[in-house]
Amino acid sequence: MVREAFTVLDLDAKIYPCPKDGPRYREAIKQRGGKYQFPYFIDPNTRVEMYESGDINRYLFKQYGTGSVPFMLSAGPLTMITVSLASLTRSGQGVFYRKSNPPDQLLELYSYEGSPFCRLVRETLSELEIPYLLHNIAQGSPRREAFVARSGKMLVPYLVDPNTRTAMFESADIVAYLKQTYVVD
Repeated sequence: MVREAFTVLDLDAKIYPCPKDGPRYREAIKQRGGKYQFPYFIDPNTRVEMYESGDINRYLFKQYGTGSVPFMLSAGPLTMITVSLASLTRSGQGVFYRKSNPPDQLLELYSYEGSPFCRLVRETLSELEIPYLLHNIAQGSPRREAFVARSGKMLVPYLVDPNTRTAMFESADIVAYLKQTYVVD
C-alpha cells in the first residue's frame, strides 16, 4: 500500500528491505520504533517516523499530495483484500532472506507499483536485503521524459548499479544479474 502511494504521488523512496531473518536492517527498525513491524516509514524532510500502512499513506497524502487519500488506498478491508490478492500468486517470494553481500552504494530501480515485472525485481532485492533508491515513473509521471533521455526508451524495470557501472532492462536479466553479483553461496 505504501509503495502504491509513492507511485500515485510520484515520489522517490530509499528502500531498506527487511526480509525475515535478514541481518542488516531489522534490528535497527526495532531500536528506532520498538518492534519488528513493517513497513516502517522515515521522512528525512520532517523527521516523522511511523508504522502502519494506513497511517503512512494518510501522512504522505497530507504532506505531499492533496490531503485526501484516494479511495483505492483508503478502503480499509477492501484495500487489504486487493493488496492480498495481488500477492497471492507470488506467496512467499521476497519474504525470506537469502545470504548476500551488501553493495557499497544504493542501487536504483526505475519502476512503478502496478508492473508485475517490476515486482519480480523488488522481490529479489528484498530476499537479498539489498537497499535501493526507488524511482517511480508510472503512466502520467512528468519524470518519464527524463528517464527516456537517460535510458533510451520507456521500459521498466530498469536497474542501475553504480557499484559495477551496470544499467539494464528486463526483469529476468535483472534478477539473474542480482543473484550472480550479490548472492553468497
